[in-house]
Amino acid sequence: MTTNLRVLALKVAQVAQDTGRHALQDQLNPHDLDVFSIPSTSMRLGSSIDKKLISFIENRISYIDPLDGMWRDRPEDARPGQRFWCVGSIDGAINFRRDMSEWTITISLFEFNEEGSAQPILGIVHAPALGLTYAAAKGQGAIRIRRTPIGEQRGKVMPSTTVSLTGSVVSFGMSHVPAESARAFRVLNEIAGKPADVKRVGPVSLDLCKVADGTYDAYFEPHLHRWDIPAVSAGTVVVREAQGGVCRWNGNPIHWRSENDIVASNGLILDELRPVLLANQA
Repeated sequence: MTTNLRVLALKVAQVAQDTGRHALQDQLNPHDLDVFSIPSTSMRLGSSIDKKLISFIENRISYIDPLDGMWRDRPEDARPGQRFWCVGSIDGAINFRRDMSEWTITISLFEFNEEGSAQPILGIVHAPALGLTYAAAKGQGAIRIRRTPIGEQRGKVMPSTTVSLTGSVVSFGMSHVPAESARAFRVLNEIAGKPADVKRVGPVSLDLCKVADGTYDAYFEPHLHRWDIPAVSAGTVVVREAQGGVCRWNGNPIHWRSENDIVASNGLILDELRPVLLANQA
């Protein structure tokens, strides 16, 4: 590889920020909400500009360091050490089309290890309308880049130190499909009265980053799909490098080619939350 992961992450973060300016302009343009319908079946919700943004990002990355190509084009049997870029569509399509600020552009980098398992080693989550960018790389920590009236501010992120579910701030995610989101509501019902506050804003990549920077003490979501992998992988690197924890509800590692029930936490309240999650697995 021509550059170390930290340098590479910052370069790719700049690509995400450049892309975000185009996406934000598209959001600000007048559009017809009737064109963006929300189905009741399990299917990916996308934005009209997804293909254009992904093409723009992938083209820019190819000039920085193409490595072994794109995640979607990876071979059936990759060699240990091979690295593939994973570029997501807009994460938070409903928020984007409803003129909310909570949507992101995500980029991650996967590396195949000696066991032939691909793991994310670099993650970028950029929220253009919020002026926030999270960047992380394996072994390099995680930072938050914040746009302010007096210029850009950068700082290391770390999770909260809340030690109990009681008095905590918890976030959750849910599908637009009623049958898929029902388990999230069952978990909420069982923990009701313990957290001081429960948030539901999304998208998954931003919720993960808010666990990483201590905004939330924990986040959970059932039934994240394969098309969520770019967002989940980018956010996961940020959480892990901030020294938080991310796994499936049963404690197993995330499966990067399948659907997952995800939980992230500051590492201190997961043991208290996990029994409720286990009782509500699919």
